Order: sequence, then C-alpha cells, then structure tokens
Amino acid sequence: MKIAFLINNAYGIGGTIRSTANLSRAFAERHDVEVVSVHRAKETPAIPFDPRVRLTTLIDTRPGSRALTTGPLAQRPCTMFPGPAAPRVSGRTLYSALHDERIGRWLRTTDADVVIATRPDLNGYLARDGQRRCVRVGQEHLSLAGHSDAVRTAQNGVIGRLDAFVTVSEADAAAYRAALPGVPTRIRCIPNGVPAPVVEGSARDADVIVAAGRLIPVKRYDRLVDAFARVADAHPTWTLRLYGRGPRQAELRERIDRLGLYERVRLMGSFAPIETEWAKGSIAAVSSDKESFGMTIVEAMHCGVPVIATDCPHGPGEIITHDSDGVLVPLDSGVAGYAAALDRLMSDRELRGRLAAGAVRRAADYAPDRIAERYEHLFRALGAGRAPARPATPPWWRRLRAAFRPVRATPPRPATETRPLASARSGADGEIVFRFPAASLADTELDLLARLRRDPKGREVRVPLPSPGARCAETRVTLDPLTHPLAEGRWDCYVVPRGATRGRRRLVCEVAERARRVGRAPLTAPDGETVSALPYATADGFLAVRTWRRPAHAEVTRITVGAESTTVYAALPVPAQGAVVVAVSRQGESGDFTVPVTPDGTGLVFTLPRTRPAAAPHCRWDLYLRVPSHDVPVTLGRIGGDIIDRNKTDLLPASRIDDATEARVLFTGAHNLAFEVRTR
Repeated sequence: MKIAFLINNAYGIGGTIRSTANLSRAFAERHDVEVVSVHRAKETPAIPFDPRVRLTTLIDTRPGSRALTTGPLAQRPCTMFPGPAAPRVSGRTLYSALHDERIGRWLRTTDADVVIATRPDLNGYLARDGQRRCVRVGQEHLSLAGHSDAVRTAQNGVIGRLDAFVTVSEADAAAYRAALPGVPTRIRCIPNGVPAPVVEGSARDADVIVAAGRLIPVKRYDRLVDAFARVADAHPTWTLRLYGRGPRQAELRERIDRLGLYERVRLMGSFAPIETEWAKGSIAAVSSDKESFGMTIVEAMHCGVPVIATDCPHGPGEIITHDSDGVLVPLDSGVAGYAAALDRLMSDRELRGRLAAGAVRRAADYAPDRIAERYEHLFRALGAGRAPARPATPPWWRRLRAAFRPVRATPPRPATETRPLASARSGADGEIVFRFPAASLADTELDLLARLRRDPKGREVRVPLPSPGARCAETRVTLDPLTHPLAEGRWDCYVVPRGATRGRRRLVCEVAERARRVGRAPLTAPDGETVSALPYATADGFLAVRTWRRPAHAEVTRITVGAESTTVYAALPVPAQGAVVVAVSRQGESGDFTVPVTPDGTGLVFTLPRTRPAAAPHCRWDLYLRVPSHDVPVTLGRIGGDIIDRNKTDLLPASRIDDATEARVLFTGAHNLAFEVRTR
C-alpha cells in the first residue's frame, strides 16, 4: 500500500511534524510512504524522517527563494477557505493561487492509495482535489474548540467529503460527531504515536522540573511559574526549565525576574530531540488550559519522568491515570492546586519513582507500531489496497510527469557521501562515550578524530575504535577530558582511517546526552586544571564537543540581584584570603577597578555596587580573581553542569542606575562572568 502525508512544513519542530515523522516511520516497515511538505523552509528537516520515507516539497521557501512572491499565481489569493479562515504559510503570509495550483496538481496526480492531510486547510484541499479512488483521511491535531469560529466553520463544511476524519482524543471525536450528526465520514479517535526514546531514561537524581512547548497563552506557563514561586523557598535545590519559543517569551522573562526566580527558572529555547531534555528531569510539568492530545506527556513518560498535568480538555485525562502513572490537577484549583501538586512530588522521592514506573508502562500503549495498526485497520475498512491494479503508465506520460515533478527535498546521495551516524553520552565523571551503529562504520581500522575548530595549530585528538573483528551491534569508544589533551574550545568529530591524514568523515549526531552532568561541578585534572567537556549537536546536525580548560577557576554558584547591589557567590578550591575581584575594562586599562572579596566557607562572596564605575557610559568589564597563591588570574564563571550556552539561558535582570543607564551581571559566550553598564 502506498501512503502519503500532506503537511504544511516538514522542516519545523512542532507536534504535528513529530507525529508525522513517528507515524510515517512506523508505516515504512510495511508500506511505501511519502511525506509531501507544501513548503521547504530549510535545507534539512529539524526532526529527521526515516530514510525509507520519501520527502517531497511543493514550494521552496528557503532563504533567498522568491517563490512566494514571484509570478502571477503568487499575486492572486488562494481559493481555499474564505476571509479570516484563509490558510497561512506562517504569521501573516497567506496562501496564494500558487498553493492552489501546486497542492491541487499533486493531489490529482498522486498514485497513493491513502492520502492523510494534517491541518484544516489541507483537509479542505484533500476534500476538493483528492482523487476518489484514494482513501482520503483528514487529521485534527488541535480540537474542535481550539479553532477560531471561521476555521471551525470552514473545516466542518468539508469533513463530509472525506472518507475519514481522525482526532487525537476520544472527547474531541465525540464533539465532532455531535457537531456533524449527518456526515457520512467516519470520525474516529486515534492518538498520536510516540516512540520510545533512544536516550537513556531519567535517573531522577537531579532536582529539575522540565516543561516543553510553545510559549503561547494556552500553555499557561505563567501558572507554572507562579506555582513554582509558591514552593521554591521550601525546596531550595529545585530548578525549573522551560523549553520552547513563542510570543509570551518576553512576558515570562519579566515575570521570572519580578519574582526573583532568575537563578531558579530558565528559559531554555527550542530543542530537538526533546527526549534528551526530559531525561534531565525528575518531574515533567504540563500547565495548559487546553491540550488536544499531549504528546509531551507521553514523551516524558517514555523517559521515566512522572508528569503533573492540569486536568484540562482533552488529552491529559485520557493519558494519565491519577496517582498511578502521573498526577492530574483540577483546572479550577488554579495556581494553589498546581503548587500543592508540585510540593507533593518534590517532597517525595519514593512517590516519584512509583509514578515513573507506571508512566513507562502507560507510554508503551502509544508505540507508533500500535498506532499504525489502528490506522491500517481503518484504511482496510475503507477499502484501501483492494482497488484493482491500475494499467501501467505509458512511457510518454512518465516523461511528461517527470518534467513537472515537485522539487525533492532530500535527493539521495551516492553511497560514498553517506556520513557516519553516532551518539554521545556524558558520564557523571565527565567522560564522553561515543556510540556507533555497526552499519555506520566502514569495515576497516578506524580512529575517532576530534579537531579543534578554527585552531591555527591544527590540534587534534585520536582515539582508536575497536578493530572490525571486535565490533558488535554498537561500537563504543570513550573520550576522557581528564586524560586526553582537549584544549578549551569546540571540537568537531570525525572517523578517519587508522593513522591517516586524509579520508576523514564527519559524524552526524543522532543524540547528544548530558543528563548525567546536570548540577555537577567541573572536574579537576591531574595537573590541577579545572576541566569540563560536553557533547552537543551543531546547528547543521553534526556531533561536536565543547570543552573548558582553566589553569585556575572559581565556579559561580549563585547570584543575587538586589535593589542596591548584585552579590556573587563562588566556589574556590584554594583559600580566598587576600583575594580581590579585578574588573578589566574592554574600553582600556584606565577603566579597570577592583572589588573586595569575603571568604564564605569553602568559597567566596563579593558585591558589585549599583553605581557607575569611572568608565564610559557603555562599557563591559570581564571579571577575574586575583589570588595571592596563584600566579595567573583566576577565571570566574560557570563551566560545570550540562548547559552548552549559558549566555542564552542564565540571564540576570538589570539594575537601574538612573533614568538613562542600567547595570547588569552576565555570562559571556565563554561562560565567564562579566559586568556591563549601558544606556537604556
């Protein structure tokens, strides 16, 4: 059977895209599968699709493309859904007649037995332009109540011309049946498939709460932040991480700062695959007013993380059994109810473990192969795969169709260009274990090669891989920052023939796991240097390692921004007696100043006053320690833990000096501490 998905943009990281990637992968075990993305916004998908799934695009919208603005079709409006229901590429960009032509042509010429559309306007195109010989299935990834009145009315008007309409919750299927009592379309609930992660499950030994999703009003992260604020003092070791981007980001940032939670609540940005981040948590939090399904709930469950979710329409209550595999918070209990649930789980490690075990069992019900079987049963009931064989396509028609074939998103590469796949996992002791699937390695003697990026000296580190005869299904090799000479910087990772200087092949990153390093202090090398190393995926999907190596270092543990001053606490492995903080101006030596230091147990504390130093109106100072027992300056910063770019996550509020000027402490790109005065 040939199954095709029609999706707006397969290159993002939203729930619809993840669901399509998961289900298409499960179908590919037994069927010919194609994913047709109306738009191609990037070079490669952020969420990888199975290699057996053909990825096709209809309109190239990568940077530099003028497809959406050039030509007569692009200047005319589309004919799918009127007025406020008109489909959008994203934001304010509307579909045009170009979309009518490209989507309609594909639907009228595809040889798929089943076509699955994934959002209201695409359901409309499928109902209008889809071939009757195909089984035409529309999907609802939100809910009947989740759409505007205009979109809801428009979509309800076309559902009756589809063969089936699939929702992700039983409650939503019932709502559609009640709203459309006379339609012949089969309205069914089939939830999203969520695969078991390839990452190591959570050990639940880090006091971290994780939440993930778009920062939009319905997700109610304000409720979550306010609830955490109520219990934060009772649980001083716990932190909250919010993953995602969206229009409420600035508002949440202001709320976090106003509540004084800037060192406890972090906005982490978007992340894929998100499973590596669930595995860092001991609790997962869902605080929405509405959830059509709740894919993040099942993802967290798969990782062995108990979920606290508002019992909102529709998904959480159909996934979670209260106090068996998670916790449901009545929606009308508000912030107080959610805070009580947080407090209960934060206080009880045994309860978290019991709920986590139940969560793993429950998540298995959403395995994509099980979900695919439910879809296949529906397809067979609708006659898919039983149609008589179509006559062979004449050669002249194949040539004509090839001339108008849409742009292929990922044309197959020659086998010689296939890049090896690898994963990397940080250990609690700082070592990094690289894992290679057997099929990813050539049948020859190989080295793991790490090369320091943009290094004039061309420094590199080699670690031999096991010989071909000693390899198994998964080959492993360890890179240890305490024993391998990894200078500070970013190291790109390759495999290369043993001892060769040529023929290296860069490693594609499957996953980079850092959960075991959450909350861990940096390492101390045998030579006394302070060291840290973390694997990560680059923006273009390759595997790399970021390292820090300092002759002397003080790890910043806490920062308090007050009305009159900012106080910094740091751990220092040597006596702090006689130490001072030296603020080195980037504007010139004349702007340098010093700040006294007070020993504080095994560390130190110092205060930066809320006054303008003798310097230019806009200036930045890099902060170092001068310690009598050290010949070199001691760096101040945060290089421990699991975070790759603290200058994006560890953000501190500014203090106003006067109406025109403010001061703030910040972490630089190198994770060092700096002080800045700037014009507001």
